[in-house]
Amino acid sequence: MSRQPQIASLSDRRLHLQDGPIDLIIGADGPEPEIRAAYRAAAERFTGLLDELCSELPELRKAADPGCPLHGVVARRMHAAVAPFAAGMFITPMAAVAGSVAEEVLGAMLSAAKLTRAYVNNGGDIALHLRAAATFSVGLMDRPDSAGTMRRMTLRADDGISGVATSGRHGRSFSLGIADAVTVLARTAAPADAAATVIGNAVDLPGHPAVVRRPACELQPDSDLGHRLVTCEVGELSDGDVARALAAGERCAQALLSDGLIEGAVLQLRGTIRVVGARPVDVVRPSRLRAAAA
Repeated sequence: MSRQPQIASLSDRRLHLQDGPIDLIIGADGPEPEIRAAYRAAAERFTGLLDELCSELPELRKAADPGCPLHGVVARRMHAAVAPFAAGMFITPMAAVAGSVAEEVLGAMLSAAKLTRAYVNNGGDIALHLRAAATFSVGLMDRPDSAGTMRRMTLRADDGISGVATSGRHGRSFSLGIADAVTVLARTAAPADAAATVIGNAVDLPGHPAVVRRPACELQPDSDLGHRLVTCEVGELSDGDVARALAAGERCAQALLSDGLIEGAVLQLRGTIRVVGARPVDVVRPSRLRAAAA
């Protein structure tokens, strides 16, 4: 029998679901009965989801295979999200796990209820639903402490964006690159998650003496990255260093945009920002923006 996740209603009418490493903040707008139905559906689908993934974990940690050997619906979504990159680089389905889980839970909510706005935020990787005049404000921080610069993107229903994901060396997962943050917009959350990982890895200065790297398996023995070197520290960088690293990431993002894999991206390193795609980004005072997306 599947273990029961932690389920809690927050004071601002959002829902919190947590099971092991999966931690979701869920919001919904619409008639109250529809919101209740959506939250019930989210909790029901979330129950046992981690067990489903763990049952295929050895395969999920392997390099993506052209012929998908996976069976679970979320596991197969993870594989599909990374498949476009598998021929050119090492990437495992785990690169899309957070976005795929968020997408699955949002899908359960929308199947159960009619909502004007809904989102599932899985540690910053967000599956999003907007209808009519609904909007969604995404907060961007260029570094993970209070001294960073806060920025904001506002998404609207007619943008056709249902996935937002962020990667970088400060995130929950290891990065091969040096980006402080790379935020990707895509049609759905799983591809956004995979692309954020790829672009974050591309923001890099290979061989630079200021960049300290260690094998991923030394930091986390069961990492899907094995002996590949991941970024641990980044020392002093010149303006030229920052520009070169961001240019490398920007070329990667532009290629993914041209291929239709993403709708846009925001790349940040040491206070410098590059925006790929026609997406306005406003600098705002931290007092005007909550730390989480709203």
